[in-house]
Amino acid sequence: MSETSAEDRIWTVPNLLSFLRLLGVPVFLWLVLGPKADGWAIGILAVAGFTDWLDGKIARAFNQTSKLGRIIDPAADKLYVFATILALLLREVIPWWLVLVILARELFVASSFPVLRKHGYRALQVHFLGKAAMFNLMYAFPLLFLASHSGWYADIARIVGWAFALWGTGLYWWAGLLYVVQVRRLVTSAKKE
Repeated sequence: MSETSAEDRIWTVPNLLSFLRLLGVPVFLWLVLGPKADGWAIGILAVAGFTDWLDGKIARAFNQTSKLGRIIDPAADKLYVFATILALLLREVIPWWLVLVILARELFVASSFPVLRKHGYRALQVHFLGKAAMFNLMYAFPLLFLASHSGWYADIARIVGWAFALWGTGLYWWAGLLYVVQVRRLVTSAKKE
């Protein structure tokens, strides 16, 4: 199998895991906002976090990386983060300012997309810092969700959840700044050629 055809694969285990994660987003939202089945919702977030880690491991270990995987995996991550912050905001678990800071970062990075496309580039590959930020955020929100309950675990979950949230948001912005710097370097080097 040539490298080109391997990159064009759709039916891989990592892609299947990412697709299943995407299907979990509306289920998660319904559980949180409808019947308020928080235990099941947190379970879905935990499974999503695990499959996010697992699909990357499988893709690298069994040479199952693909173009689709590089699109669908980060898309699933972002959808989970946005669905979670929306649900937690509506349930009054997290404050408005946290949502605004995360959304502002997305708009900041998205402002570089037209510049990339104008110069013939597609979106840049996600780097380690962006993955670390997403990891922190994907763990922060279930913990903050647990902190909104009255169990013995609430105080611990609140402390650890806010640590993950603040650190993850900081890393998310740092990764965004690095992304924009990369875009600027690409455009500058393209203009010199």
